[in-house]
Amino acid sequence: MKKTEQLLHRIDELQKETGIPRTIFAACPNSPTVIRASIQAAKRNNAPIYFAATLNQIDCDGGYTGMTQEDFVRTVRFECERVNFTGPCIVAIDHGGPWLKDKQRTEKWSVEDAMNGVKKSFEAAVLAGYDLIHVDPTVDINVPKGEIIDIHLVAARTVELIAHTEKFRKDHGIAPISYEVGTEEVHGGLADETTFDTFISDLKAGLKAVGLEDVWPCFIVGKVGTDLDTTLFDTEVAKTLTAKVRPLGSYIKGHYTDDVSNPQDYPLCGMGAANVGPEFTISEYRALCELEEVEKKFHAEGKVGVLSHMKETLLEEVHESHRWEKWLHEDEKTLDLHELTPERQDWIVATCCRYIWQQPRSLAARGFLYANLERLGMCPETVVLGRIERDMDKYFRAFNLIGLNDLL
Repeated sequence: MKKTEQLLHRIDELQKETGIPRTIFAACPNSPTVIRASIQAAKRNNAPIYFAATLNQIDCDGGYTGMTQEDFVRTVRFECERVNFTGPCIVAIDHGGPWLKDKQRTEKWSVEDAMNGVKKSFEAAVLAGYDLIHVDPTVDINVPKGEIIDIHLVAARTVELIAHTEKFRKDHGIAPISYEVGTEEVHGGLADETTFDTFISDLKAGLKAVGLEDVWPCFIVGKVGTDLDTTLFDTEVAKTLTAKVRPLGSYIKGHYTDDVSNPQDYPLCGMGAANVGPEFTISEYRALCELEEVEKKFHAEGKVGVLSHMKETLLEEVHESHRWEKWLHEDEKTLDLHELTPERQDWIVATCCRYIWQQPRSLAARGFLYANLERLGMCPETVVLGRIERDMDKYFRAFNLIGLNDLL
């Protein structure tokens, strides 16, 4: 049985035995620090860990983390070995589809080029040893603004990408992998039950037509109330969607779980897994800012020679990246980052730091900050990791995952 399905199957068995439902926690690996913190948190909680990596983060060109698929799998393995973590570790692509990679969208790639680019990324993931691929062709830059892509086209492209990946996998003698489909985004068209049902019907027929009726996604992404600007998980919608897909052998996957106000309800509603991403970038950013305040205090006391200017450097790196622009609200489109309200600027910088953590100036500022504090007996990296791990712990706890590895 595939690794992901095996874990889901065992969680189901345990629920029947103990009455305790569980939801798998998936972290977006948006920095080397988050990867390390995720594995340390999983080790301490004695729980599985799942990495959901976007093609912006990790891809053939290195993504903004600087890692290819092979680099990423190797890094995860090394970090597991470093703390002797032997529990389940799932490595997956998140939101794999045409124009979901910023480069494709800004350069306005053609349909053929965008689809071929995604296929190349999927091939690299299969060769690297990924366990799961989220197939998400729900964006089309040729669809007029304000309109939604035809759901039949979404299903057809989903089948095309799965069929290509399966042929490549079999041709190279690689073991079966798992799939996730759909999206919670409004542009994906799965926001209402009728379109959701149409997509499922088309997907079943399409896979059967290409001889892949035995290949069915273990996860289907559902719009369960959470998005970029909301944090309330809709339990009724989650239960309804779960009832639809469980007879098919699938589980509903939640996205945008960052800072959700009721995470304890996910397992109670039968949610198979949930992704958390930008929250941990913010955790990393906040920890570095706190350390910089300590550094300034020591500097005022004459104990630090040269300040790191950590926060200022991150602000300028984010600004020069221009990747913050896609997070602007409509009424902010004409404003520069420096012209936003302090609250909005702070949120955008904290969220968008993931794009620039590996830039030379960001790395140099962090190096200065760490060196200044280490010379005074502090362990700054441990402080940063601890802040991220603390914010991860609430999901391990709310999803009933603590100690699960002993039961697998």
